[in-house]
Amino acid sequence: MLSTRSLFNEIYRNDQAYQLFCSIAAGGEDQGGWENERITALTRDPVLAPKVARHGADERKHGRIFTQLLNKRGLPKVDVPADADYCMLLERKGVGLSHERLKSDVPLTDREIITYLAHSRVTEQRAAEQMRQLVRVYGDNPDLGRAMRMISADEDNHLAYCQEELLRLQAEGHGPYIRHTLETSARGEIRTYRDVGLAVTSRMARILRWPRWQLAVVTLGVQALYLYDRAFGWRRMVTLRMPERHNALGTPAPSHAEHEVF
Repeated sequence: MLSTRSLFNEIYRNDQAYQLFCSIAAGGEDQGGWENERITALTRDPVLAPKVARHGADERKHGRIFTQLLNKRGLPKVDVPADADYCMLLERKGVGLSHERLKSDVPLTDREIITYLAHSRVTEQRAAEQMRQLVRVYGDNPDLGRAMRMISADEDNHLAYCQEELLRLQAEGHGPYIRHTLETSARGEIRTYRDVGLAVTSRMARILRWPRWQLAVVTLGVQALYLYDRAFGWRRMVTLRMPERHNALGTPAPSHAEHEVF
């Protein structure tokens, strides 16, 4: 029976498919780490900057974890295909701050901080959901379980932090711009996630030699999620609620040595 669990287990058992999966994940996390590092350097808010730095350190940690998972199988990272590069495709759709902007030395404005936080709130929603799914699939796996649970907990913290910071800025009078930026980011993310999902599905189908019916079913699932998100699901990405855990990124980032746990 074709299911999410069976698909992910099929990927896990095949070296080439697993290599692509972990390489895409590591690449995305490393990119997110760099972006947060640059935002930290350009942020004038002394309260926000350490939280952005913690966010970036967590993303770098996740990149190392996925690289270590590859190393345990004796597999090197491979280049992320351009049509599966989630971060770069988001930038091309105008979601978040451009790399050109982040490479400058000009401090970020309040609106640019909101753009960053709205982008993060939307993408961290997706990341938190993906990691919960991977915990359900791989939670009992001796090679992957601990890593998936650790990353999932971090993504929940990132989502909480973004919502709390946006609510703070909303209370300061930025509500209309926050709403506009969240909705724009959500629309761009939903299209990008669909495009990346189709690109990855096509590659996995070739690697795993799926029959046509299986490729058709998985492709239909990607398209169905896109249609649901476009019609209804986008609301979960733009809603702001005070998280149960306050100040989720308020503690200093662990040292590099504490990250190397696999």
